Order: sequence, then structure tokens, then C-alpha cells
Amino acid sequence: MSLRTRVFCILALLATVVFVRLGFWQLSRRHERLARNAIVGAQLRSAPVPFSALPHDTAEAHYRPVHVEGRFDYEHELVLANRSRHGSPGAELITPVRIAGRDTAVLVNRGWVYSPDGGTVDRARWREGDSAIVTGYAELVPSIDTTAAGTSRDRQLVRRITSGELLRHIPYPVAPRYVVSIGDTASLTHPVRRALPELDDGPHARYAVQWFAFAAIAIVGAGMIVVRERRDEAE
Repeated sequence: MSLRTRVFCILALLATVVFVRLGFWQLSRRHERLARNAIVGAQLRSAPVPFSALPHDTAEAHYRPVHVEGRFDYEHELVLANRSRHGSPGAELITPVRIAGRDTAVLVNRGWVYSPDGGTVDRARWREGDSAIVTGYAELVPSIDTTAAGTSRDRQLVRRITSGELLRHIPYPVAPRYVVSIGDTASLTHPVRRALPELDDGPHARYAVQWFAFAAIAIVGAGMIVVRERRDEAE
């Protein structure tokens, strides 16, 4: 066997090892995703509770179905910019709900609206009345700070919902969790509600098959080179 063929076989073997490890890594990620999906699915299937009754534990509160009642504060509504839907540009409306007898408000993601530039929204058009009776699931407000995307007299534009953004835009305490409103995902009279999280296994199985296929190609290719060289030597 020539030196060139030996080097090629060594490289093919190393590539095979890498490809196989990447394939098993993708399978591991798939198992992790399925385990997470089981937890999220169990949370979403649980009975709705009042927002005030959410568990203090972050993991138990995340994705928990909740309902909240109060009054929408449209004056301090946030426009969550650059949220596309089915390829169309838009934004989501994040509206505080003031609860009677409480200083702390609850943010509600009322859903998606079309916006040609991903931020300009006629917020008055999408108001749903002052009384708020919202059913949805709980999401967490990250405690990290971000830079505000910009403000103007008629809108408060943000790129992420974080505690830092809330301190800049809302002049009263806000709960560390917010509610994602669920319901009609094809409405023309109110913001399109966000769909429930997809609980599929993702692309990891396909990626694993691809990596294993690359490993097989490397081994078979090296074998063919060796067989061809030996045949040439025999001739």
C-alpha cells in the first residue's frame, strides 16, 4: 500500500470517528428535546390557575396555564419589534394589566399584528376594551438588561422583554412572569394569538442519519481506494 493511500485511509478513519460522534451527539440532543417536550406538554395540559397562584419555583411556573383579570393599560403598552409570522413582517403587543388592589401589574402578550417595517403599529386599532379577562400560559421575564430599540410619542418599541426594558418603559412594578394569551390564531379583529409551542423532535434525527451516512461514505470510499490499488498492483 502506497504512502498516499495510507494517509488517505488514516484521514478517512479520523473523519469516520468524528462523523459518528456527531451523529450520536445529535441523537443525544433529540433525547434531551423529547424529555423537555414531555415536561412542557405536562405543564400545558395542567389545569389553569389564577396568575397570583403561580408556583414560586421557576421551572414549575414556566408554561403553566393561567388566567388573569384586571384592566388593560394601553398607555404603557410595548411593541415587541421584528416578529414575523408565516414570512410576513410584524410585531407583538405587550400590554400591562392592572389588577384591582395590587401595585404590581402583569404583562400580557396579546399577539401578533402586521407591520411593514416590523415596528410601526397603529396600537389604537388593536385595543380590545379596557376590561381584561385573559387566558394563556406563563412565560418568564429574563433579568438581563438590554439596550432599548427606540421610543417615540406614540409607541414604545423594544426588541426583547427583559427586566431592564420594563424599568425603562413602565413606571410601576411588573411581575417577573408574563402571560402569553392564547385563542384565535387567525383573527382580523384583535392581535393574532401566539400558537402553543410545537412539541416535535426537531431535525436532530435527520442530522444524525446524515452524519452516519457521511461516516459510511468515508469508510466505503477508503475501502474502494485500497481495493483498487491492490488490483492495480496485481495486474
